[in-house]
Amino acid sequence: MELRGKPTAAGRAKAARTTPPDPALERPIPPQPPKPPPTPRARFLRRLGRTLLAALVTAAVVVPVSAAARPRIPAPAPAALAPPTTATLDKAYTANRANAAEASRMAAAHGDRTRAAADHAMAAPSRHFLTFDGRGQGLAVEVLGDLAHADRVAVLVPGSDTTLETYGRFRAGAAALQDHLDSLDHRHGTHRTHGTTLRPHTAVVAWLGYETPGTVSTTVLTTGRAEDAAPPLKRFIRELRGVVGEKAHVSLLCHSYGTVVCGRAARGLDVDDIALVGSPGTGADSVSALRTPARIWAARGADDWIVNVPHVHADLFGTTVGFGADPVSPAFGARVFAAGTGGHGDYFKPGSVSLDNLARIVLGDTSEVTRA
Repeated sequence: MELRGKPTAAGRAKAARTTPPDPALERPIPPQPPKPPPTPRARFLRRLGRTLLAALVTAAVVVPVSAAARPRIPAPAPAALAPPTTATLDKAYTANRANAAEASRMAAAHGDRTRAAADHAMAAPSRHFLTFDGRGQGLAVEVLGDLAHADRVAVLVPGSDTTLETYGRFRAGAAALQDHLDSLDHRHGTHRTHGTTLRPHTAVVAWLGYETPGTVSTTVLTTGRAEDAAPPLKRFIRELRGVVGEKAHVSLLCHSYGTVVCGRAARGLDVDDIALVGSPGTGADSVSALRTPARIWAARGADDWIVNVPHVHADLFGTTVGFGADPVSPAFGARVFAAGTGGHGDYFKPGSVSLDNLARIVLGDTSEVTRA
């Protein structure tokens, strides 16, 4: 009789080495088909998710700290004025300068030197405001040039992060455009009457007539602020026509999120041209969807980061996120003009290709606009 004990560890290892392989385990794993690349919508939703998360973290951490550090700034109510006419422009300018001066005093007393300085600059005798409201982020509509005699008028609509504190950079673009229009005026004779060359009279209006969204915020991803801004922009264009008349050539020049505002206001708007620069989209899929008789222009600088924004719509929790078709795409149908190598903030930069083309649009020299 053979006595057998429990197998040792060495015996178990030897048995494992001598056990024949299982053919089922040796069978090669079939290659998996490659996953299809994500669609633009899927890429957009993933990017949107990251953006929303970052914005929510910012709102949860930064906003309470900022609010605690900087309470709401006191300011007087806006001056009560009737819609302007050529006869009342000076009265409006005087009243709004006085309002800005009072807002500066109140901000200084409150301890906010930045806002006080911004308001003080707007109260200077050389400034001409049709509207000034120092409350909250602030609203301001400023005229550069002689609006009472203008027959070529440009209305600039800004994008995100434009407030009274940052208004200076927005105004700098408007001033650059007015300077360039003045330089072109001297070389732009339209016709002769009794031996006199008649040149166009130009004016530029910097329209900060709405509460702009923050660049790092969830509001900048939706049309909500633009929908709120469209009615006051429409109302302003009607009032502007009351000053300059129906024969004046009026152009609406819209930048970044301001193009969303202009897209929402475009339907039936009494302007001759609408130019969309640095646009994330207008909320419309084509020029025809804007339902406007105005000529639609679009441009994007070669170094503008806005090119990375996906041009899609997505419905999230009952809110439409994204702004649809790219205005410089052939399918949209705009007149695409050259903007040079500039970045997102360079469309009104002195000496730039885009500024020259925008000035040509304002003057009605459409044949002089260089196309992309």
